[in-house]
Amino acid sequence: MERTLKEDGKFRYVEVGEGTPIIILHGLMGGLSNFDGVANFFPQKGYKVIIPELPLYTNSILKTNVKAFAKFVKDFIERIGYKDVILLGNSLGGHIALYFAKMYPQYLKAMVLTGSSGLYESAMGDSYPKRGDYEYIRKKAEDVFYDPAVATKEIVDDVFATVNDRMKLIKTLTIAKSAIRHNMSKDLPKINVPTCLIWGKNDKVTPPEVAVEFNELLPDSNLYWIDKCGHAAMMEHPDEFNELLNKWFNERNI
Repeated sequence: MERTLKEDGKFRYVEVGEGTPIIILHGLMGGLSNFDGVANFFPQKGYKVIIPELPLYTNSILKTNVKAFAKFVKDFIERIGYKDVILLGNSLGGHIALYFAKMYPQYLKAMVLTGSSGLYESAMGDSYPKRGDYEYIRKKAEDVFYDPAVATKEIVDDVFATVNDRMKLIKTLTIAKSAIRHNMSKDLPKINVPTCLIWGKNDKVTPPEVAVEFNELLPDSNLYWIDKCGHAAMMEHPDEFNELLNKWFNERNI
């Protein structure tokens, strides 16, 4: 599908289709292309898919945290003039969506979380990261997926470049600490937004028990599993992910 990057002030984003806005929030190492499946499928179902570039590596260190990213999303929504949005977040993007729901629920129609942080953080592993060690980075990238082949050379090269860029590395670690600091367990029972949880049964980064806890703590959520699937369900099983989400939208009239 034809995509052009739009620019409006400090905001850069891709916008596809017309209809109810689905704003996609990518994760720490996630590029916009991770959501190609969603961006190809949902515009045909009457949704507008929007993927903003989050300022993970462009904000000052003081604004490199979950709270500041949630405010960035609010500013973006206000600037572009969206109403009743659906936030779809993977990994750190899910965490930003949750913090957004806590602070700015008036903008939200629904939330979709897949492999979201916010309750349990092992996204950085216990020895992350070794700069300069390409094989180590490749193994880390492969661990994100059930099928290691999904971690293409392009994905591994991107992660390798990030951890070998000193400023990006500092900001990556700053974000990781912020994610741990902004644990959402006490906030979740107060978030009354309809929420769809789609989780890989083989997610090593945010394991299945994390999804179960999200489902127990959120007042209005439904949990769906994808088998033989790791941390990025929308990448590893895009068709199944889209079908589950579309079914949920229909059932919940969203």
